[in-house]
Amino acid sequence: MMLSAPKFKSRLPWDFEEDIDTNFHQLNEGLKVVRRQIGDETYARLVEMSDRMRAHFEADPDDKTEDGIKGRELIDEMTDILRASRRRKAPRGNG
Repeated sequence: MMLSAPKFKSRLPWDFEEDIDTNFHQLNEGLKVVRRQIGDETYARLVEMSDRMRAHFEADPDDKTEDGIKGRELIDEMTDILRASRRRKAPRGNG
């Protein structure tokens, strides 16, 4: 997402038509898949962040204002939250 923001158009000639709708649909569906592992509270927080991220990118389709930067910052924050959640849920070894 970071590289294709804010327009979310694929640069590859053989890819299906991508746009902001398909990208955010994929993101939100992916969050649904991991909801049980991350918990309802974290899931709700990430969905809210996804909504804000999309609003930032829609407000800055030409990547000329601070909205694009704010959207990318949210990608980093979401990644950090997911990594932290994975570390908390990781099974512990014997020892």
